[in-house]
Amino acid sequence: MTVPLIILLFFIFLALAVPISSALAMVASIPGAFDDSFTASGGYVVRSMISGIDSFPLLAIPMFVLSGVIMARGGISEKLFEVCLYFIGTRTAGMPCAVVITCLFYGAISGSAPATVAAVGSMTIPILVNMRYDKVFAVSLVAIAGGLGVIIPPSIPFILYGTASGASVGKLFMAGILPGILIAILLMGYAFIYCKKYGEDRNRIGTAVQELRDKGFGRLLFESIWALLTPVIILGCIYTGVASPTEAAVIAVFYSLLVAICFYRTIKFADLFSIFREAARTYAPILFILAASVAFSRVLTIMQVPTIIRDVIFDNFTSAVAILLVINLALLFVGMIMDVGPAIMILTPILLPIVREIGVDPVHFGVIMVVNLCIGFVTPPVGINLFVASSMSGVPVVSIARKAVPMIIAFLVALVFITFVPWISLALVN
Repeated sequence: MTVPLIILLFFIFLALAVPISSALAMVASIPGAFDDSFTASGGYVVRSMISGIDSFPLLAIPMFVLSGVIMARGGISEKLFEVCLYFIGTRTAGMPCAVVITCLFYGAISGSAPATVAAVGSMTIPILVNMRYDKVFAVSLVAIAGGLGVIIPPSIPFILYGTASGASVGKLFMAGILPGILIAILLMGYAFIYCKKYGEDRNRIGTAVQELRDKGFGRLLFESIWALLTPVIILGCIYTGVASPTEAAVIAVFYSLLVAICFYRTIKFADLFSIFREAARTYAPILFILAASVAFSRVLTIMQVPTIIRDVIFDNFTSAVAILLVINLALLFVGMIMDVGPAIMILTPILLPIVREIGVDPVHFGVIMVVNLCIGFVTPPVGINLFVASSMSGVPVVSIARKAVPMIIAFLVALVFITFVPWISLALVN
């Protein structure tokens, strides 16, 4: 059975609304089913699925998912937003910029883009609308800024890339900091231009910020310090060598429970069962997708797909710049039609040897890949951030996507810098 036919069958399954985990597993099993001499039999596919998720680093994913759910239920995003608003709320585009910064900090807690959109958006979108910002703009801003949740560490896609490539997850986390800040700055720059052009209700905003400032900075800091310390504790444990990323994820769960139950008292012990159930429902589909992705990628390797793609690229392109541009375009396309998890697990073994040959550091390429696929969170037809934001706000997905175009362009500008200026990704690593 030929490679193009396998890929075609995969997209046919997706078009028929077959769950992606089932589609990957079925396509991985088809070559062995029709060719007895093919190495990857049905038993091989099953063994690959089991061994592919038998990984210590992957244990960090359910823990970060659980800590993200606890933080969302515990109102952590609200505390982060209030701190940002206290300092920059009265400046031009202060409120939209506060939303971006809150997404930046919340991303350092949850590790998930949809979770960041849900937690930050549910709280900030009504506030922005009440401040008379255009509702579609507010929803689009949260949907786009939520993508920072997978770039700023801890990042679930970075954990997946580390598992697929063998790169250090700790180094990948460190490499994501400056790119995340760069993207946030560009998004805030666009928000500033937008507010300059369309104006803001300065009186209403000033009144809201003044009410917050009347509490006093001391009281605000006391209420928010536990939320602000969360990324410091998680990342500090990793970078000081106190804990591995997986161990830090477990620390994040216990710390978030401590903060939400004892300090903020926003969660009761009776709520824990529903929290664990929500985390399990979130992670279970991811687990099956990852298992099937590993099996599918191994079948593609047996079919010499990495070698075929390498030969095609090097036969048609000679310069490193051209090769990186082609890979970026391919990743952007994949991000539009496939979830980030299976895309990373399938494409990393294929593309990593190619970029290594042109001198790209594996950690740098991990950032390039994640930023590319992150843009897929906000581009149809998959665009999960768009659907999460739409379900919260009632704004149609098409309207959100249309309004988000300038912000997606800002993301693409950042991608160009990240791709061709390795220092942005590797400065903190080295």
